[in-house]
Amino acid sequence: MSGDKVYKFEGEQVDVIWDGRLCIHIAECGQAEGELFVGGRKPWCVPDKSTTEEISDICQRCPSGALTYNDKAGQSVEQAPSRNSVNVTYNGPLFVHGDLEIEGAADDMPGTRFRAALCRCGKSQNKPFCDNSHVQAEFEDYGAIGEKGPEHAASGGKLKITPYPDGPLGLAGNVTLFAGSGRAAWHGDKLALCRCGASNNKPFCDGSHKEIDFKTD
Repeated sequence: MSGDKVYKFEGEQVDVIWDGRLCIHIAECGQAEGELFVGGRKPWCVPDKSTTEEISDICQRCPSGALTYNDKAGQSVEQAPSRNSVNVTYNGPLFVHGDLEIEGAADDMPGTRFRAALCRCGKSQNKPFCDNSHVQAEFEDYGAIGEKGPEHAASGGKLKITPYPDGPLGLAGNVTLFAGSGRAAWHGDKLALCRCGASNNKPFCDGSHKEIDFKTD
């Protein structure tokens, strides 16, 4: 174990790391076929029960970045996808996937270089990351997107995410936004996304954070 909520499960070829600071229990790991993750088993994760390819596939299903995997030299073998994407989930967070640079993300959260679940209800105690506070807050937004954006053809490369103090999430870099229905809806390279929960133009910021005196600290 490293830190209060970070656990390493060691294997002969690959180590799997689970970061409880980021986990929001989507259960992509626990529902996966095979013997890598088995609920109720101790230890819960046994890397030697799966191939390297299976470990890679299952860990990369985790949308929050809570699961990562390293070779025995301690090096991450995950690669950024060719397209940066933001999934605006039904009544939930923003699932971001890509070549990410999230300002303020801790150096010991390597999964957030590729995958993150970002709060958009405004209630998380772990901002900018989601902590499932949207459930208790009864946050409602179905993830519809009405705008198309400037339609840039390229969608890869570095995506910088800046959580502005008491304000929105600023995104700079090629990115595609997916509506809650799964539709690829918006394409562009610069935008501001609501994270206070009050915008009338979700998922985009409309300045409502000023009206409600939204605070990020």
